[in-house]
Amino acid sequence: MEQDIVAESIKKSARDLFRRFGYHKTSVVEIAKRAKIAKATIYKHFEGKEVLLHTILMDYIRDSVQDLINNVSEDLSEEAYLSDLILKTSRLSYTVCNEFIGWEFIRESANSQEFLKALSDDLEMLLIQSFNQAPLFRNAADYSERLRFLIKASKSIIFSFAFTSVSDSDVRKNFISFQKEILPYLVKAALK
Repeated sequence: MEQDIVAESIKKSARDLFRRFGYHKTSVVEIAKRAKIAKATIYKHFEGKEVLLHTILMDYIRDSVQDLINNVSEDLSEEAYLSDLILKTSRLSYTVCNEFIGWEFIRESANSQEFLKALSDDLEMLLIQSFNQAPLFRNAADYSERLRFLIKASKSIIFSFAFTSVSDSDVRKNFISFQKEILPYLVKAALK
């Protein structure tokens, strides 16, 4: 029980610091100071700062995706529901990159591509599981593959925004373009 309290304290401290300064500018020493523990205690719970970040992000994403799925309007069509969920998830992905990781780490770190790929794969699995649990969705294996296509295509497009956009304004323009010009066709393809 005490171990869980310590791990939660570490995650809360790291989450606050990552949001305030970004992943790249936050050290394990600072996390330990904020959690009021020894630096070595962090390594008893997490293999390193990157694993700690991944754990925090997956907790945040899991809670957010569950909220999105639980707060579904029953009068939405399957197409509107999927579009809405993909857009909200895309915004969630951007928030994760912007608030927790920091663009500096993403664009400059050699490890960021591998880290984002692992995070993206975990997000994909979480979304597929969540979508399949939603009452509006069919459970056919073929349907799961089409959902996987929709999620992979959307993720690829959204992550490309992160690496090619120069400003937040560019990102907003790209999201609007994605929402109006690309997503409707992806959703229709997934539902056929």
